[in-house]
Amino acid sequence: MLKKGITLRGLEVFEALAASGSVAQAAETTGLSQPAVSQQIRNLEKAVGTALLDHGKRPMQLTTAGRAYLTRTSAVLAQLRLAQSELSVMDLTHLTKLNMGIIDDFDNDLTPRLVTTLAESLSQCQFSLITAPSHEITRGLLDNSLHLGIAASAGEVQADITEYPLARDPFILVVPADAAAAAQDVQAVLDELPLLRYDHQQLISRQIEAHLRRLDLQFPNRFEIGSNPTLLAMVSRGIGWAITTPLSYLRASRFHERVSVHPLPFEPFSRRISLYARRDWAETVPRDVAQTMRSLIRQELITPAVERFPWLDGTFRVLER
Repeated sequence: MLKKGITLRGLEVFEALAASGSVAQAAETTGLSQPAVSQQIRNLEKAVGTALLDHGKRPMQLTTAGRAYLTRTSAVLAQLRLAQSELSVMDLTHLTKLNMGIIDDFDNDLTPRLVTTLAESLSQCQFSLITAPSHEITRGLLDNSLHLGIAASAGEVQADITEYPLARDPFILVVPADAAAAAQDVQAVLDELPLLRYDHQQLISRQIEAHLRRLDLQFPNRFEIGSNPTLLAMVSRGIGWAITTPLSYLRASRFHERVSVHPLPFEPFSRRISLYARRDWAETVPRDVAQTMRSLIRQELITPAVERFPWLDGTFRVLER
């Protein structure tokens, strides 16, 4: 049994305050008043018997005990949110047909979890699922062969499509682990080895190239790779370096020991992963599927990634709306 004074609301307030360090922002996030936020934190700290935040600093910072407690708190809240979201998508029995596309970055981890959850309530439904690059999913939505799609945003507003943001996926640098260990800095690896590009037809390639042009950064075009696992395999073999994202990196886990991951050595940028639905669909289905995906992304991808690479904290994150 939890100690008296430890409540779900208190844990949610603690998580929000730990993220922002601001009572005002935590109040906005949780929908409470500022005095109520302060009272929730006082109650929680009294219940656990130690200070979780340094209240004398602005913005507030976690104490050593607070950092340890936040790790457990976030895991508990993630499980509760996942359970709640899975229950929320169970009422799909009215559907007779659902064609869905999911970005192939999720193929190894989240897609089976999502499909299992959906399948339990699609008892009267003809269900079709494809995994594909973002540009193919977008095309399927536009030609009406797909009803729902999870893909990277191209930044364009489509008249017949509604977007439900899921996650911010920042671009990162991956270099051969051996080369990174031998070099004095990452820039030396970039100067020595070629850039391994995604195939130019892919949306991720267009986003990367547009950013490099904005920064007036030029690299010889020697390799264009259409497969993300192949791209990471080439990096692991020391052939070159690449610009990718945490979602793409996490998908290629068998190469992790032979590649080194770093923040970009130039102006950062990111892509947005969203769920898209044709506007002739009732809002409840895509909204609930989106909430389930946010919980899965947070639990299965973001939390373990930030634990391994703390510098991703705040940039690799769920987008609630």
